[in-house]
Amino acid sequence: MKLLRPARYVASMFVLVWPFVVSEALAVDDDDATETPVVLHGPPAPIAPAVISRDEMGRVTMRATRITEPIVLDGKLDDPPYATVPSVSDFIQQEPHEGQLATEKTEAWVFFDDENIYISARCWDSHPERMIVNEMRRDHRNIFQNEAVTVVLDTFYDRRNGFFFQTNPLGALRDQSISDDGNANNADWNTVWDVKASRDDQGWTMEMAIPFKSLRYKKGREQIWSINIRRSVRWKNEESFLSPVKASHRYRGIYRLSEAATLVGIQAPLSSRNLELKPYAISSVISDVTKDPPVSNDLNGDFGFDLKYGLTKSLIADLTYNTDFAQVEADEQQVNLTRFSLFFPEKREFFLEGQNIFVFGGRQLRGGGFRPGRNTQNLAPIMFFSRRIGLTDGGVDPIIAGGRVTGRTGKFRVGALNIQTDGIDGSLEPTNFTVMRVRRDVLARGDIGVMATHRTSSVSENGLSNSLLGVDGNFSFYTNLRLNAYYSVTRTRLAEGVLSGDESSYQ
Repeated sequence: MKLLRPARYVASMFVLVWPFVVSEALAVDDDDATETPVVLHGPPAPIAPAVISRDEMGRVTMRATRITEPIVLDGKLDDPPYATVPSVSDFIQQEPHEGQLATEKTEAWVFFDDENIYISARCWDSHPERMIVNEMRRDHRNIFQNEAVTVVLDTFYDRRNGFFFQTNPLGALRDQSISDDGNANNADWNTVWDVKASRDDQGWTMEMAIPFKSLRYKKGREQIWSINIRRSVRWKNEESFLSPVKASHRYRGIYRLSEAATLVGIQAPLSSRNLELKPYAISSVISDVTKDPPVSNDLNGDFGFDLKYGLTKSLIADLTYNTDFAQVEADEQQVNLTRFSLFFPEKREFFLEGQNIFVFGGRQLRGGGFRPGRNTQNLAPIMFFSRRIGLTDGGVDPIIAGGRVTGRTGKFRVGALNIQTDGIDGSLEPTNFTVMRVRRDVLARGDIGVMATHRTSSVSENGLSNSLLGVDGNFSFYTNLRLNAYYSVTRTRLAEGVLSGDESSYQ
């Protein structure tokens, strides 16, 4: 065969990724009775068959209903429980007329079984032909500009941290994690859940199914959570809530878990240890006739895995080996006409679990989600930004292995991480990253914490390294008053010795 021009031929290439989940059921925790009784932030729990109670201050307590058969997720609201369990309604406007009843009626239900939490809604609409529905992209912010229902769950009932789920009449999915009463959210967090929606000549309906395994919550069978539900009628710009939210919070009111309703009646499944393993393998066969000598059918390959293990219901361990990020969502393109570097949000799944625990010194948000440099005004230097691990200005610094533990134990939120990278021949030495973070909840909506980080680019005794130690406090009072304070100090070792100068920062 005569070649018209030198060429390289890749005969074949394949990638295999197969995630699977293993769960081991254990006995229910026996020490729940020794825990401090939970004080309800609202009226007494409703007595069956009632599902909601309100007090003179407008606060709400809602009761979830156990069902024996799973809801058929089709958005139709034709399962038997809808005919026997009363709905909750009387949503209160936030906009345009704060405190008044919603002009478009919303009915909602909360069910659960041994696997899932089900949240359903019937959204009545006097002019369904005017509904604005045009977004199906996963996690897109434009879903907020559609007719929409948003649900937030505070599964630890600490009135400050939780989970966000949003959909529209097309059944779009958008989720986030909420931290510090909405002051440090993670818009790139994703979990396993599903939703279906349906439209008719009287409005639209939706059904959400959120597996218990997709959430983190306290140990014990009997659970008390917070919940709020927002109905957005976009064609008349009306926002209404199950539990009233002040207009001064504007569109961020849904994140204010301190103003959410109390949800009682949830019975969590028996304790289990959840194990999730995601291995991958990649291989290629290359022939290159331009080399001397030519290469023919050169076979090579690689493999690695990510592992997630539930130490407890609220404390999660992650392990990674020879990490591959080929399936990670691509960054949004940005044009930089300034002399400052761009910040891109962390999207790699390994680093997303419990990411908000590592926020230090407080953040003042200018938009939805924690995205440094894009919609946040940093009140403190960014002490730790995981996006720098494994990525360099010149390319990828391969991660050999790493582990992390994040979650909650009692009133403490803890995060620990250690990552070892392989380096880049001739330009970058292998680097080890270690981060320790502890935050302790104090008062109604405050916390104090400590963070320590260490980065070293060589295993030798006099290698380049940087260490940081900092303490911070974050407190919220009244409706819109937030106080933040921190003090941190660093130590940097260069080839010629320890760097001296102004190594402290405080506010």
